[in-house]
Amino acid sequence: MRILLVEDEPSAARMLAKGLREQSYAVDVAADGEAALALADFNDYDLVILDIMLPRRDGFAVCRELRSSGSAVPVLMLTARDAVQDRVTGLDLGADDYLVKPFDFHELLARVRALLRRGQALRPATIEVADLRLDTRSHQVRRGRAEVALTAKEYALLEYLARRAGEVVSRAEIAGHVWEEDFDPFSNLIEVYIQRLRRKVDDGREPKLIRTLRGEGYMLMAGGAEGDA
Repeated sequence: MRILLVEDEPSAARMLAKGLREQSYAVDVAADGEAALALADFNDYDLVILDIMLPRRDGFAVCRELRSSGSAVPVLMLTARDAVQDRVTGLDLGADDYLVKPFDFHELLARVRALLRRGQALRPATIEVADLRLDTRSHQVRRGRAEVALTAKEYALLEYLARRAGEVVSRAEIAGHVWEEDFDPFSNLIEVYIQRLRRKVDDGREPKLIRTLRGEGYMLMAGGAEGDA
């Protein structure tokens, strides 16, 4: 899952981005409204966390522009002001939820998870492919009876492949949903992580689930043969 965090206070932005990345989310950070709109126009986000008090264009203007452009991305607005009218304005402009500062980070995570779960049929709590099982809330992974220990980024990659099980997923799609804005498209980082997942998920087990299709991308599928990574 890829999140756009729009926060102009540097220490708050660093803290929130760090916490979200530790939960396996890819996070891009924008420090003003214009930068946020530029990123949203270029990238495909699963969620926008949007502060209201921003330089150049405030959060209300950003939310209005997102919705007028046809974007249906969930928007969680943040503000230091607890005025009812601010909440009403944000919701009327198309925000999906509202959180007043200061807030507990665990409450933010709960609201993020709730927004991402909307459309439950597309985002089930558990994903199963053959004997591989992912718990998308706890981020626990099991292959048969054995627990598979993954880093946050390994889990994020595996979950994205699992949500697209049976489909060929390109490097560009993986980079867009699992990595962040500064990802180098010429690096071999995706291949490195695919190999790590193969060692942890497939080695010594049948069927092999992670498949490489040369020149096309990757696929997670029951009965897939290990390809040429």
